Amino acid sequence: MSYMLDEIREQPDVIADVVNCERNAVAELAREIRRRDICMVVMAARGTSDHAAVYGKYLLEVNNGYPVALADPSVFTLYCAELRMEHALVIGISQSGQSADVAEYLEQSKRFGALTVDITNEPDSTLARVAHHTICCHAGKEVSVAATKTYTSTLAALYLLSASLADAGARIDDLLRCADVMRAAFAVEPDIADRAERYRYMQDGYVISRGFNYCTAMETALKLAETCYTGLNAYSAADFLHGPIAAVNEADPCFLIAPPGRAYANMLDIAHRLRERRAETVIFSSEEEILSAATTKFRLTVTTAEELSPLVYIIPGQLLAYYLAVARGNDPDKPRGLTKVTITR
Repeated sequence: MSYMLDEIREQPDVIADVVNCERNAVAELAREIRRRDICMVVMAARGTSDHAAVYGKYLLEVNNGYPVALADPSVFTLYCAELRMEHALVIGISQSGQSADVAEYLEQSKRFGALTVDITNEPDSTLARVAHHTICCHAGKEVSVAATKTYTSTLAALYLLSASLADAGARIDDLLRCADVMRAAFAVEPDIADRAERYRYMQDGYVISRGFNYCTAMETALKLAETCYTGLNAYSAADFLHGPIAAVNEADPCFLIAPPGRAYANMLDIAHRLRERRAETVIFSSEEEILSAATTKFRLTVTTAEELSPLVYIIPGQLLAYYLAVARGNDPDKPRGLTKVTITR
């Protein structure tokens, strides 16, 4: 059995651990954020963690009203910039807690007056030593190089922070219930295992979503790149219409992530446009209307609030990456040229 598959299947159980172990600490952090008169948020991350940061950006802007920027660590590590950060919250995200550039971004942000937080699966890591506050993912040891359970636990940590800032206990209860929705999402696994072979020779294509699930498109494309060595490009549905759709040819694989919610209408429009171009549309959704436009459909039998759907809809993306890697004869636990901890500065 693959470590990656085991770790994908562990994800629902991790959510309750994040809430139960971090709820009080995150509530205290939320109080300090309010006391410090924080007026903006910056998130520093790389790779999978950067996709989690995109999710956090949507949460904190939509639910909490904080403008959020995604950091370019090289502003500090290469260019030694000086920033005015007295009223900023800086969140560093790294599953290993060893990302040197993220750690330096936190350290320099502290020097310029920011309140700093790290989200990591390693509470004794470099990031945890640098930051004022730590939110631990409680995902347990992750052996597979491709991050799965540390990703969804990071999403849960960000959701917990957003709910705590809003003083919304009901949202925290929604997060706990989301674990059951995640378990139910595994009903799609047999279909994915059966149909992965169809895409054995796929190299290029597109992964598309919008809004809260833009991060899901990005992370699905990355998981496929890591385990299957594909070069799929991830796009927001809105950005896709501003040029990239012109490059779609007949039979090009286009993966659409389309849960119900405010972004659904845009995804339905994209699905119809791609069908007109005779693209190979692979659609993940619970909604029959958009599934009817699919070449290959993966029907999820469950729904949840749109802001929690990234925790659910990444599961079929991860499963596709695993089963397609196996179909190609790759070892999904040990992708070529990659290690579990990547150090950049």
